Amino acid sequence: MNIERIETVVIGAGQAGLAAGYYLARQNRDFAILDAHDRAGDSWRKRWDSLRLFTAASFNRLPGRRFPAPNRDGSQTRPYFPTKDEMADYLEAYVARFELPVQLGVRVDELTRDGDRYLIAAGARRLEADHVVVATGAYGTPRVPEFASELDPAITQLHSVEYRNPGQLPDGPVLVVGAGNSGGEIARELAATRPTWLAGRDTGYLPGNPESFGYQVGAIVFRTVMNLLTVDTRLGRRMVRKARAFTGGHPLVRVKPNDLLEAGVQRVPRVAGASRGQPVLEDGRVLDVATVVWATGFVRDFRWIRLPVFDAKGDLASHGTPVHHRGVVQAEPGLYFAGLPFQSSVLSGLVAGAGADARYIVKQIAMRASAAGPAYAGRLAARQYQNYPGP
Repeated sequence: MNIERIETVVIGAGQAGLAAGYYLARQNRDFAILDAHDRAGDSWRKRWDSLRLFTAASFNRLPGRRFPAPNRDGSQTRPYFPTKDEMADYLEAYVARFELPVQLGVRVDELTRDGDRYLIAAGARRLEADHVVVATGAYGTPRVPEFASELDPAITQLHSVEYRNPGQLPDGPVLVVGAGNSGGEIARELAATRPTWLAGRDTGYLPGNPESFGYQVGAIVFRTVMNLLTVDTRLGRRMVRKARAFTGGHPLVRVKPNDLLEAGVQRVPRVAGASRGQPVLEDGRVLDVATVVWATGFVRDFRWIRLPVFDAKGDLASHGTPVHHRGVVQAEPGLYFAGLPFQSSVLSGLVAGAGADARYIVKQIAMRASAAGPAYAGRLAARQYQNYPGP
């Protein structure tokens, strides 16, 4: 079997993977970025139609290229919040601008190790690498409760990742399960065309309007402070530790409780199970609905990584949590993670934090390659020659 030999393989072409690619390209390293989607940016492009980012365009730039946001009203004080398609197009343009070696339609099935090199299986392809950066992002496998299978088959069920717009749902009442940001935005949109319940505990909300200038000043201060508070500082470690341990939903940002009330969304307690094919709330009420939208989040699915790099807390679905320091897996030299929530700071996992984390990881790759000495350099030169397609 023909094995492709590449110095560094980045798995995932979202913002984290592309930021890593930018710094790898600046060092003229031999690398490839593999992604299962058909187009760069599809992880954003395939979200619901009306989705806009919660952070202004100026916060969403990757290293080397600003976000090309339109100036809607001629004022520099009014921030612009990109749509999900604009974010997707930005990532696609980023690949073209820096000529990053992204290989699309490549789904990695397995990552193992043989001696001092990593082996990547992707369909019929086999790749060998000295360094691997796992940048598959925070959105993995949709989380749906087990009792979902007990609901009447006549009830349409879909996860928020499958939701696009109200037109794809049948007529009749809808229950949105999960009262975080995704659930809140989807529920408000659906309430304009049908009776809508939103189930889940109150996650709280951030005061102020994210599109106001004052809110953005606060966001700039927050970003500056968070960039300084990393896992390498005492206070930063404390904040990240608390953030990682938090299991509740994130506070509402754009949609506030009054917005839901004005839209006609009916707030109800959490869903406890099913009875006679219908969802049952914690207070015992049974809801007669035509559709259930599960805005219940995701679990990271790392079962394809066949390496002992996870803690013992995760279940089979998530395969645990990677044990790392700022994305560097010390138990498996040459293996790195990028784009994990709270990877090195509170900003990690967001577009705003992708560049800093990627820069650190690529620096570690360069240091490891340099420490390997002349033998490594010779092996790399031979590999590059072997991969050269010829005239």
